[in-house]
Amino acid sequence: MTITGRSTMDGPAAVPTLRRVLGLPSLIAFGLTSMGILSVVAVYGAGTEISDGHLPAAYVAALVAMLFTAHSYGQMARHVPVTGGAYAYASRAFGSPVGFLVGWAMMLDYLFLPMVNFLLFGLYLNSLVPVIAPQLAVLLCLLVVGLFSVIGVAWIKKMNIVVVAASVLVILVFLVLAVVNAPDLSFDNLARPLTPGEGGIAPVMAAAAIVAFAFLGFDGVSTLSEETRNPQRDVPRGIILSTLFAGLGYTLFSVAGSLIAPEWRSIENLDAAGTELMQRAGGDVLMVVFVIVNLGGLVLCGTAAQMSVSRVIYAMGRDGILPGALARLHPRFRTPYFAATLVSAVSLIALVITLEQAVYMINFGALVAFAVVNLATIKVVFFDLRKRGTAGTMRNLVMPVLGFAFIAWLWTSLAWFTYLLGAAWLAVGAVIFLVRRRKSGGQVALTFDDSLVADEDALPAGPKPWEREGARRPGS
Repeated sequence: MTITGRSTMDGPAAVPTLRRVLGLPSLIAFGLTSMGILSVVAVYGAGTEISDGHLPAAYVAALVAMLFTAHSYGQMARHVPVTGGAYAYASRAFGSPVGFLVGWAMMLDYLFLPMVNFLLFGLYLNSLVPVIAPQLAVLLCLLVVGLFSVIGVAWIKKMNIVVVAASVLVILVFLVLAVVNAPDLSFDNLARPLTPGEGGIAPVMAAAAIVAFAFLGFDGVSTLSEETRNPQRDVPRGIILSTLFAGLGYTLFSVAGSLIAPEWRSIENLDAAGTELMQRAGGDVLMVVFVIVNLGGLVLCGTAAQMSVSRVIYAMGRDGILPGALARLHPRFRTPYFAATLVSAVSLIALVITLEQAVYMINFGALVAFAVVNLATIKVVFFDLRKRGTAGTMRNLVMPVLGFAFIAWLWTSLAWFTYLLGAAWLAVGAVIFLVRRRKSGGQVALTFDDSLVADEDALPAGPKPWEREGARRPGS
């Protein structure tokens, strides 16, 4: 399957392209920083209370459910290896109007996800250094993330690996100290949080609906297809493995928390449970180390989110749906710096909104994208490409249906305000799409040429010709 953007079809001259520098380890690190391994602390209190102390079981349930949607992203990344993520996948499956609206909904998620990280950065830095006002810390984080998003993945991938390694180390040290310092270490106390309690499965699944939002960000890997050396192989693997590893990290952290505080009602402040648990396990030293590593993770998580949205905007600008200036690449770093600068400007909203308001904005866009990608997998892979048979039916029909069903269930956990905001945002997007299409004479969005390559399995092994840096895609 070949996908060509309008900007590459205007003539034989080569056009600037994103730089292909990413391999599988870098994609996994990007996915983990997008989700934020230590973000488990943000929902630890609420998840523990709702599950009645069975948070690890809730994370296991959420992980299994989210892996179905991650699988769908992987399938679409294999067959539609271009930047844009759910925007490109929905366009391929259901046409440009649906594709644009899904991309527009994604932007609501991606625009506010960095703001959540900025706000959390301000709160954590202020708790560590009270003399620094939260809003000043938010502005500082915003500026640093803006710079990183222009520098590009070639530089950020090394920082991601360092922060991921530090986060994993913190979780492992916390787990060891929790075992050593557990007030009542026993097999029962270890196994009890991993199984449903007296209330049955209902509290665990209710908590799973909350903690599932900790997985938001794995889809950002799909926006890096045009910066990956072998996207059809590594992007699907990066999506699945980063989701799996994040779920493992969340589960280990929550198990350690249940060991150090087996009676969750003894936690003095559930909203700040993470720092309290760290202090119980390793004293002030571990707590300070945790805060410092978490600050670095928040910066890079914000960077990953901003890089993702800037690439969606870049794809829309390249396809003529948004102004073409948004498709400009930096002459040195070959990153969509104009789009990244726009996102930084919009992110100044973080100075005047609350953390709760920013979270409301995120959930709608993410769930729209997740739901449509599951449906797109069924349409493109199962029906259009006829990937059927016993294994194909399971991978390309049953698993996406299960993924869609779980996402549909998550919709029931959203507040009415989220629906109202989402509907208004989609209405604005529909108007923009109609105006842009009228101005362009109806020619907007990605062009999909299925006659050139219908199935990547028919191609020779190894990197495809258009995956080499600077190469032009067939038909472009």
